[in-house]
Parts: sequence; C-alpha cells; structure tokens
Amino acid sequence: MIEWKPLGTGARPVPQPVATSLVWAGAGGGALVLVALLNTVVGTDRPEVALSGLSLLAALLGLCARFTAAPGTTVLCWLFLNGFAIPPAGVLTWAAHRDTTWLACLFTAALVGTGLARLVHARAAYRRLAPDRPRPGAPVGDVPYDA
Repeated sequence: MIEWKPLGTGARPVPQPVATSLVWAGAGGGALVLVALLNTVVGTDRPEVALSGLSLLAALLGLCARFTAAPGTTVLCWLFLNGFAIPPAGVLTWAAHRDTTWLACLFTAALVGTGLARLVHARAAYRRLAPDRPRPGAPVGDVPYDA
C-alpha cells in the first residue's frame, strides 16, 4: 500500500556546519592556490593584496564552519601569507606588530563569516517556525487567525 506524505510540511532544521577538519583542509588548499595565483599575477612585493584575498577566503570558509574552526583557519591562512606572500619566500618570520595585525584581520574575517552564517540560518529558521502574520496594510478580516 502506498502512503502519501506531503514533502513540504513541518519545520526544517538549521543546516549543520561542515566538519572542522574539512574547513581546515579547504583553508590550507585554498590559501596555497590563492597565494600562488597572487604571487604570479601581482608579485610578492604587495602583501596587502594577499592579506585581502586570504581574509576573503577566511570569511567564505567561515560561512560553512563552526566558531571553533576560526583559530585554525586563521593560522593556516597566516602561514601561507607569511611564508610565501612576502619576501623571502619560504621563510617564516615574525614581526610583532605586522603579524599580530594580520592574525587579527584573518581571525576577524573568519568570525564575521561564521557569525553571518549563523545569523542568516537562525533568521531563516525563525521565519519557518513563526505563524502566519498579517501583511502590513492588509485589511483586518484577511488574517487567517483573526479572533
């Protein structure tokens, strides 16, 4: 016997974030490709462009990640930025003011991406669960739950 069930009813859950290890793999691979591309096109004498690109990558990865993935994403992006986007390529250095600023920028981008995704998902879940509300400007008698 066939039982018919409507497909579109009921509350849909909020999407689960991607596993942290997959986000970190994306950060490592994406940073490698992005820094190699920017070094080819722009050169290694403009780390600001690489920082902007890696911040955008961290924010995009944050859209599908948990908050706990942000520090690892930050460190991976910073390693490629510091190791390959500034001369001498392949050598990690530490300049306290510059590198703390870069780490803060990358960390903020990852947190903003994750926070934005959580906000959008929560708002969508609320809209799916909220009862029908009257449209602004609709007559009082048009409301389905008018008492």
